[in-house]
Amino acid sequence: MASALLLSACSSDKGDPVTFDGPESSQATPGAKGGKGAAAGKTLLPTGPKSAFTTESTLEDGTKIGVTTLKGKKSGFTGKVWVWAPKQYFDPKYAKSGFPILIALPGGNGYPNNYWMGTDLKLESSIAKWSREGKSLPFVVVMPVLNPDAKNYYDGSDIPGQPRMGTWMTEDVPDFVKANFRTFKSRDGWAFMGSSSGGFVGLKSVLKHPEKFRAVIASGPDTVPDSPLWAGHEKERRANDPGRLARRLVERKGPEVDLAFQIGSGESGRASLRSFIKTYGKGPVKTRLNVIQGGEHNARTYVPAMADGPIQWISEHMQAPIPDA
Repeated sequence: MASALLLSACSSDKGDPVTFDGPESSQATPGAKGGKGAAAGKTLLPTGPKSAFTTESTLEDGTKIGVTTLKGKKSGFTGKVWVWAPKQYFDPKYAKSGFPILIALPGGNGYPNNYWMGTDLKLESSIAKWSREGKSLPFVVVMPVLNPDAKNYYDGSDIPGQPRMGTWMTEDVPDFVKANFRTFKSRDGWAFMGSSSGGFVGLKSVLKHPEKFRAVIASGPDTVPDSPLWAGHEKERRANDPGRLARRLVERKGPEVDLAFQIGSGESGRASLRSFIKTYGKGPVKTRLNVIQGGEHNARTYVPAMADGPIQWISEHMQAPIPDA
């Protein structure tokens, strides 16, 4: 119910505590299946322990973007994570159901903030609108910090001698989500989206861990690992190359993944992206390309264009929330 989310209706509540507890969650057994009915066996209730969230901002519909600091148990890295849950998450008819997760990654430095947590880009409000229109699933949006500093790109990978950002992104962040939200146990409930370097990390993460993640929306993405920190670590770099990962997935014939690409007509890199799709988009590697007419290499181009197919395409392949009969 909405009262579980809304601690303050005013716009000056930044820094106030906020909870993402859903209806009946206080009576649920942590980590249990989603009770009886259609959601049983598919849903994982929050495993705990709960994180302490504070309000980052409030959307016009009253939903909150919260923020917390996550100490990664597996990576050893500590960083901020922002989260947003749609209104449907607090609807009693979905109290026993998991929700699909969209891990949203920024381009640029990705530190100390993840720019998707800002309301100016309208990612969360757009997903709320698209879910009402039937264009998108009502995703819970999770926005972890992308890099451990503003000096280098770490390619969302465990580069030897560096913070283990690959483990952070694909192990610690999902574990954190499962601890705090009703999720689906199947990989069909998990996806990435990202722009530029964040698009690369999302693409690479899905291809490297198809047993965990089903889909990605990668906008203006890099398609090769190009961090200067790979110097002297060619074997490890190759192990994080999306092309090699896609080829391996094709050779072993699955599992199927859905890669939705976007690129602006005003961007460079269209030829290399088309080449990647032509070379590796076969068999279990399903691809879709959205060329944004007049679009440039920036987040303001990418969000509105997601409504023109990418968000609906991955939604059709993912697990939707299951209402109580």
